[in-house]
Amino acid sequence: MKEKINKVISKFSDLRKNNEKALITYVVAGYPDIDTSRLIIENLIEHGADIVEVGIPFSDPMADGPIIQKAFAHALEKNVTPDDCLKMINLIKSKYSQVPILVMTYSNIIFSRKDAKFLKTAVSCGVDGLIVPDLTFEEAENYLKVAEDLNLATVFLAAPNTDSKRLAKITSISTGFVYMVSVYGITGSRNQFEKYTFDSIRRTLTTTSKLGKPLAVGFGISSAQDAAKMIEAGADGIIIGSSLTKIVSDFSDDKSQMLKSLGAFIEQMKRVCKITN
Repeated sequence: MKEKINKVISKFSDLRKNNEKALITYVVAGYPDIDTSRLIIENLIEHGADIVEVGIPFSDPMADGPIIQKAFAHALEKNVTPDDCLKMINLIKSKYSQVPILVMTYSNIIFSRKDAKFLKTAVSCGVDGLIVPDLTFEEAENYLKVAEDLNLATVFLAAPNTDSKRLAKITSISTGFVYMVSVYGITGSRNQFEKYTFDSIRRTLTTTSKLGKPLAVGFGISSAQDAAKMIEAGADGIIIGSSLTKIVSDFSDDKSQMLKSLGAFIEQMKRVCKITN
């Protein structure tokens, strides 16, 4: 029986064949409400998003900056639950079955429900992989086994100062891609990036390329210029989150303008991902 290839892996492979980079978008489920967040995700897909990360609202999002924290708080005030988020993903997947969707959540949500049960439910709703920022590989043995059995892509984070030995381990257990944090600290837009970001991308690529894993860069990318610099440094994909959430916040009272602005921003970012040397 032929082994089923995960959609995240297939997407990077297809993009590579077309000499493109991956545009990965992050959306907070339930912000400004669950139905609108579904429309936002579908809109992003229609305008060029290759992979979608769906953030499940959590009360203590240690990796996230103020823009996403505020969105989480808003969603939690509306009593948005993990089950609501998974049901939303299921609806999206009924229309866009080939688009990889990752859940980005914190370990408490997974383990409080018993990881096997949560992951099985996620798979049944069309989730293709998970990103768990506060889960280290030292604590992930059972999670990795269950994920492998369910053909779920695993994505672990590497920082600019991650040493080579640890980076090799992170790369080896990341079956979807390695998520490189571009800056020290939390998510959020940046006015500029330091030289260490681009040096770190190039250094990290020596490990990820050797092990055949894609490298996607996130945290702080807020313009086409930022994206172009990450791609020029060698990134296989870029991850956009806080900038999208800010657009949602800025136009929360005008859904039509919100979707129009998000679509235009994604089209601009996707054009950068198609520019190759």
